[in-house]
Amino acid sequence: MIEKTITLENISLIDFLGVENKNINQLASSFPKSKIVTRGNEILVQGEKEDIVQITDILNSLIEHFHQYGRVTEENVKGYVTQEKHEYVSDESADGLLLYGTRGTPIKVKTVNQQKLVQSVKDNDLVFALGPAGTGKTYISVAMAVRALKNKQVKKIIITRPAVEAGENLGFLPGDLKEKIDPYLRPIYDALHDMIPFEKLGYYMEREIIEIAPLAYMRGRTLNNAFILLDEAQNTTPMQMKMFLTRMGPNSKMIVTGDTSQIDLPSNQRSGLKEAVRILNQTPGIGFVELNERDVVRHRLVKSIIEAYGKAPSKSD
Repeated sequence: MIEKTITLENISLIDFLGVENKNINQLASSFPKSKIVTRGNEILVQGEKEDIVQITDILNSLIEHFHQYGRVTEENVKGYVTQEKHEYVSDESADGLLLYGTRGTPIKVKTVNQQKLVQSVKDNDLVFALGPAGTGKTYISVAMAVRALKNKQVKKIIITRPAVEAGENLGFLPGDLKEKIDPYLRPIYDALHDMIPFEKLGYYMEREIIEIAPLAYMRGRTLNNAFILLDEAQNTTPMQMKMFLTRMGPNSKMIVTGDTSQIDLPSNQRSGLKEAVRILNQTPGIGFVELNERDVVRHRLVKSIIEAYGKAPSKSD
């Protein structure tokens, strides 16, 4: 049993809690295994961890709602409860657990759309996972690749991304192309370190059982018996995307991840990801999964940041 206290600041209690605490009673009725008690301007929540996480997210959403509209109704509470429960994946879900990490920590899907991604990869050999930063699309994809390798479903993992600068200049960095792009692949290395012990990961990479390389290194190859991940695919050109997709060999899986709101290509260059989605969206055997700000599993403010940028009108400098 876990206990958490949430303090209401600069909030009219009657307008937030409702007459005779009807709003809080409505919330409590949706989580019968937990206890929600009000003490002045504090809300005390007691329950299991998964309930606490959901209740906290709902209360934070209701607080934001109050600051925007000045009051909270029972219907508002019902709406936020329905939304949160629809998008939350229970720890007891059969498809929730992907693998155990390096410290024995279970690595699980956390949202419905992440679960859809896992299912789509099971059902299709090629999957496009689209969504903003922090939605877990790359992390879940890496976890599925590692699971497939551990289960001997594939013989190697290949992870790649285009060498496109996001405001930085690769030309001034030391080393060859792979060494220049390695810092840009850091999120993938971090994910792998979460899932594979350091020494074993080094062994895999030395023997190219796990290969991390820039997209240019894929040209001319046929990738057999492999789990292949193309990250940051919004920064591929149409020609690069076609080249990559046609590398797939027998007994291989491909996941293409990208965020079409963060394209770093020159303004006169089309995104290969956008074009591939348009051309291939009706092709049998190819899956498409869209994640959104509700799938963000970083700090809760990231959701608000993504929503705010999505609503803001674009302005040229």
